[in-house]
Amino acid sequence: MKEKAWTRWPSREALSREGLSRSRCLLAWTVRALVLGVLLWGAFADSKVGGWKAAAGAGGVLLAALLAWSFFRTTLQHRLWSSLASLALLQGVAVAAQMSGFTVAALVMWCGCAVSALERLPPAIALTTAGVAFGCYGFVNDSDPLTTVVTGVGLALAGYTLRLDAEARAGAQRLLAQERAARAAEAETAALAERARIAREIHDVLAHSLSAQLVHLEAARLLIERGGKRERVLERVVAAREMARGGLAETRQALSALRGDMTPLEDFLNQLVGTADGAEITITGERRTLPAEASQTVRRAAQEALTNARKHAPGAKVRLRLDYRPHEVTLDVRDSGGSPGELTGTGAGYGLLGMRERAELLGGSLEAGPGEEGFVVTLKVPV
Repeated sequence: MKEKAWTRWPSREALSREGLSRSRCLLAWTVRALVLGVLLWGAFADSKVGGWKAAAGAGGVLLAALLAWSFFRTTLQHRLWSSLASLALLQGVAVAAQMSGFTVAALVMWCGCAVSALERLPPAIALTTAGVAFGCYGFVNDSDPLTTVVTGVGLALAGYTLRLDAEARAGAQRLLAQERAARAAEAETAALAERARIAREIHDVLAHSLSAQLVHLEAARLLIERGGKRERVLERVVAAREMARGGLAETRQALSALRGDMTPLEDFLNQLVGTADGAEITITGERRTLPAEASQTVRRAAQEALTNARKHAPGAKVRLRLDYRPHEVTLDVRDSGGSPGELTGTGAGYGLLGMRERAELLGGSLEAGPGEEGFVVTLKVPV
């Protein structure tokens, strides 16, 4: 046994009664009742006991019970000196009982002290204390030496077995507590991940819709400031209204996606391209159903790329290519370039950054930069 193990207390879980089954608690209280009964029988079995001696015997039993309770409480709190004091006083009561003629009660108290010490004290202290208690028991017991030795060894094994049983129970409680904590942490992590997913969906939908509306509303404002024709201003306002309607539809679609009910990716991209002038889409590879997160990432990246094309290269042709590969899906969005639009400076520039972060969460990537003609956005998502 290592040096620290000799001075290490049993864990508080082992010393407490927490986690004990009802049958174990019933057994423990039955043993206590039997010990108390033996003490009372040892004190009053002799019919000659009476008067002050009987009162002293009853007081001794109550004092022994109080000291035993104090010993259990102080060992639970790992208070060494208080525990030793309670145990020493308890053995002192046993000595007084022996000197007063209550031999059975004294033997029971010495045996109880030894077993309790082996169960609840650090090993080095427990062996010393139990040795003293067993020594007193052997000195007083008038049985033959072999019986005394066998009884002492049996009681020592009982105390050690109780210690091992308590430590095993404490270990099981700690494992159970760790498992519950791990499950709670896992549930909390899952809840946070779901909240983050919902936040991303709502943010992407609103960012796309509001950004598109801002493009048209800002254009309308510039036309008004420059004295543009009423028809052109009205055209921009109507376009913004249509974008608002589209944003509402996309929000509803995002809520449906969160419930696991999504339209096929190809249909969504075709509808998206159909609302953008000068945009076309090509789909290659073996079409298949993508996981929800991967499908949503492709949808949002396509929306963001088209919004950026309208903003930074108005009137440019945009080509989308969706390629189903064996282990990933790739979306390539290219515009033909053109003169910067009046709304190039609008927006915070976080759209592509958010798409890149979303792709990286799935183990994919998003690259954006100038191409041969215009701007190119390439998304790769493993599936």
